Amino acid sequence: MNIVSSGVLWAGEAGTARACYTFPSLVELASGRRIATCRHGSGKDGDDDALAVLVDHGDGQGWVSHPGFPPPPDLDGVKGTLKIAYLTEIRPGVVIAAAMWIDRTSFPGQPLFNAETEGCLPMAIFLSRSDDDGESWSDWWHVPLPDDIGPPSLTSPLLLLADGRLAMSIETNKTYLDTGKWDQKAVLLFSSDEGKSWSQPITSAYDPSNQIFNWDLRVGAAPDGRLVSFAWTFDRAAGEYRNIHRRVSADGGETWSAPEDLGFADQAARPAILPDGRVVLAYVDRFGTCSIRARLAENIDAPFREETEVVLHNQADLARAETSASLGDALADMEMWSFGLPTATVLNDGTVMVLYYAGVSDRMDIRWALLAP
Repeated sequence: MNIVSSGVLWAGEAGTARACYTFPSLVELASGRRIATCRHGSGKDGDDDALAVLVDHGDGQGWVSHPGFPPPPDLDGVKGTLKIAYLTEIRPGVVIAAAMWIDRTSFPGQPLFNAETEGCLPMAIFLSRSDDDGESWSDWWHVPLPDDIGPPSLTSPLLLLADGRLAMSIETNKTYLDTGKWDQKAVLLFSSDEGKSWSQPITSAYDPSNQIFNWDLRVGAAPDGRLVSFAWTFDRAAGEYRNIHRRVSADGGETWSAPEDLGFADQAARPAILPDGRVVLAYVDRFGTCSIRARLAENIDAPFREETEVVLHNQADLARAETSASLGDALADMEMWSFGLPTATVLNDGTVMVLYYAGVSDRMDIRWALLAP
């Protein structure tokens, strides 16, 4: 595997409402049109969160700004911002955007995570639909979720399964002031009507002892119908991040294999699964090499061999000798990091494009690297 080219998609402008770009996502549609989304604001999180959209029509003009989605919706009269917008083409020309909404009214001016309670601000999931290749979008509609999920984190784009259903990956959280036990898990919900209604959640990653937390679960579908997930794992007892854990499902996400330690750390990207079954997995190594890297496996349960690895980004000036001493510290640290959140997308020509954010504390870009697997 090698890097064909690289560059900057969005450049942060320090001191403005577009200083920090984060949470990138990319889809290439059947028509060849590419749509990239990300979040921007004056910092990594705050009341001025907004979504940005770029489109490459494939006409040689390159990336152009797009008006994007409808304004952030209210929920029961409460105003909020949109943090993430993941796009999934469910059939040619028909695209669903899945967004994570954050309540900015109930706890004004407070950070996303409460380091004392380990809770987070109220959140919700909204969907919007385009029937014209992402040119225009419907009003947002709310996805009701069971109360015991708590504020829901959206960890992957909606996944189109072999049987035509959609799968949504959600991570559970505690409410902002809740001082009780955090029973953290990742779950999948399924829709058979293109996102209008959703099933009850099925657990996809969970440690009943609550020692290992499975964060940012990234899920992909293989050509043979199997699913694979990659978890960013935090060991609460040790106060350390562990290696990426992989799970495989042979029954459409109903059951999952035991977690497998991949032997490298720490935060996985959305996997890019090629038509021949090979998998490109980008990942962030925050505490070892302080870099973003990618490896290749021959299929979803094969080894990611070290000799296939390429380095996408180095940020060695931020290297740290050890991880956070507590879960609260780890949550607070998420606002400190100035690189991460890679996402990988297979393009129609067989190459893989990885987007990620990187920069310094007051200015972060969305950067890209094109890989030839």
